[in-house]
Amino acid sequence: MNITFEYPWVFLLLILFIICSLFCKPKLRAFFFPNSELLAKSGAKKSWLLNLLKFLTVTALVVALASPIKKDEIKVENTKGYEISLILDASGSMREYNKFGTVKNIVLDFIKKRKHDKIGLTIFADFAYVAVPLTYDKKSLISLLKNVNVGIAGMNRTSLYEALFLSSRLFKNSKAKNKIAILLTDGMDNTNTIPLDVAIKTAKRYGIKVYTIGVGRAGDFNPQVLHKIAKETGGKYYSADSGDKIKAIYNEIDKLEKSKIKANKYVKKSYFFQYPLAVGLLALVLLILLGYRR
Repeated sequence: MNITFEYPWVFLLLILFIICSLFCKPKLRAFFFPNSELLAKSGAKKSWLLNLLKFLTVTALVVALASPIKKDEIKVENTKGYEISLILDASGSMREYNKFGTVKNIVLDFIKKRKHDKIGLTIFADFAYVAVPLTYDKKSLISLLKNVNVGIAGMNRTSLYEALFLSSRLFKNSKAKNKIAILLTDGMDNTNTIPLDVAIKTAKRYGIKVYTIGVGRAGDFNPQVLHKIAKETGGKYYSADSGDKIKAIYNEIDKLEKSKIKANKYVKKSYFFQYPLAVGLLALVLLILLGYRR
């Protein structure tokens, strides 16, 4: 946690307190008693404790007054930016040759590059579901994607058209001028939950350009279908049979659909002054009680 102080100059008061404690001691009248050595030892112990409480009180209150805060920068893009939906096949066949693990690492790198864009994630296998709606919160998106594995949506089927349909619905209320989807699969739709034409029409209705990527060997996926989706939505179809080719494809899409506008930056501040303030007040109460007893 990166803690900073809103008013760091307040710590000058602490330096002033230390200087005064050393060089501004009050002059008190002296009284002499028999057995003064025992009395001095007892007083010294109590004086040490009081000085410690005094220093703790002042230090804690100065820290509270300096206002410790944690700053989180939040970048918010306006409606001229890109909105990107990532659609990933997580069916059982993606486990072969660690295809899903390879794709996941490439997609994570792609997300990190798109700093100013709004990104969503849809996963599909036996069924499709929106894992993350369109968001600027890349940290949460990356954290969730890291925990997504093959089998999270089933193992045996491929609901490709349903995934495209659900992903397209994410843009229903979008006002962005640039909307794209990147659909990656190593299989063919075999659930028949959503017709292909309906999925394509939905994407076109919301002005989404779909890039399709077929992964694996010939016959694993249907290139005609993926080409049809890309062509009718204004996107592009790719095929890849290795991790290097998949990475090259995502890099090409990144260059083709590069956002050129700057994000608006906001700073979220979390305040923590209440903790040193509580410590300071508690130490002050103890100081008053012990001083009174003395």
